[in-house]
Amino acid sequence: MARYTGAVCRQCRREGKKLFLKGERCYSEKCSVGIRGYAPGQHGQGRKKSSEYGLQLRAKQTARRFYGVQENQFHHYFEIAERKTGVTGDNLLQLLESRLDNVVYRVGFASSRAEARQLVGHGHFEVNGNRVDIASYLLKAGDEITVCEKMRGNDKIKAVVEANSARPIPEWISADRTNMTAKVVALPTREQIEAPVDEQLIVEFYSR
Repeated sequence: MARYTGAVCRQCRREGKKLFLKGERCYSEKCSVGIRGYAPGQHGQGRKKSSEYGLQLRAKQTARRFYGVQENQFHHYFEIAERKTGVTGDNLLQLLESRLDNVVYRVGFASSRAEARQLVGHGHFEVNGNRVDIASYLLKAGDEITVCEKMRGNDKIKAVVEANSARPIPEWISADRTNMTAKVVALPTREQIEAPVDEQLIVEFYSR
């Protein structure tokens, strides 16, 4: 599946909830979901009945768009989660949360996951002292993430960190925004993951 290049706010409206794809705009009065809380398109305001399959599909699409993952990659994560011990849905969300781009976003080093992916792709972050430019890199408990030395004085990075200073940091991550470092204390439990996702519906979707 090709990468989506359209207006990201349409994705939030299609799912009927904020997916926080637009950075600061999502927290402002300009958020499209608040202004036009209906699906995009000519028939977006029409009344629609959702089938069981439709609900499962929407749950899968919501999760995929929330984390900015392509279809094949998302399915691959599900297969990994299914093979692991424990609850498949919880395992899936834990894998998605432990992506490097997600952690960069969660600690406030980027305003959106899309921006985090771009920064990681440009090699602006190190994991345990080694430069990593793969946004899908899966972090483990104890891994330390730092902004590369040459980027710590960058005005744009500092402005983004300052703008996100009020954003709460998840319990499973410790971060020092002043020194631009973070550490994965432990992999998150389902209770620690804030995501507008019904993971059980995703499991049902792939179990058809």
